[in-house]
Amino acid sequence: MRLLLVEDDELLGAGIRDALERSRYLVEWVRDGAFGLEALRSGSFDLAVLDLGLPRLDGMEVLRQAREAGVRTPVLVLSARDTTTQRIGGLDAGADDYMVKPFDVDELLARLRVIERRHRGAVDNRVGHGDLEIDTAGMSVRLRGRPVALQRREFLLLRKLLDHTGQVMTRQQLEESIYGWEGDVESNALEVHVHNLRRKLYPSLIRTVRGVGYVVDPPAADAGT
Repeated sequence: MRLLLVEDDELLGAGIRDALERSRYLVEWVRDGAFGLEALRSGSFDLAVLDLGLPRLDGMEVLRQAREAGVRTPVLVLSARDTTTQRIGGLDAGADDYMVKPFDVDELLARLRVIERRHRGAVDNRVGHGDLEIDTAGMSVRLRGRPVALQRREFLLLRKLLDHTGQVMTRQQLEESIYGWEGDVESNALEVHVHNLRRKLYPSLIRTVRGVGYVVDPPAADAGT
């Protein structure tokens, strides 16, 4: 899951980024409001964590302009502004949740999981597909009840495809979801990850759409062998 972090405090931002990456989020960190708004408008993020006291453009204005532009990315506001009026203002501007600094990292991760579940209409942290199940909180994968060990980017790729079951994902969309803004990505890296997932799970799970990308078909259309 690709997450945008908009935070100008270097020490705090680094700590949040590290905690999120340990939880297998792919984090893109920007340090001012103008860049944050531009990134949100790109539509390439699944979640965002947004500070309010930002250089160039205040976080509240980032949120308002993003929502006015039709950006639907779920946003958790993380701010030192702790009055009831300020919290209500953030939620009314379009935030999905509002946390006050200082905060507990485990609570931040739990709230992000709640936002994820709400956004995809789920009641728990499990994403299922026939005999395959992933636990987004425990970052585990099971096939027919047996655990399957996946590398971080394999997990991110599988999560992206399962979150968009039945929808063809382009190479660009998938590469962005597992590499973000990294520059030097080998041309066959995505194919290698797809190959590994097919080998570790089952070959028919991921279907190649020639010239476009890949798709996981709904379970009824998938033999699962």
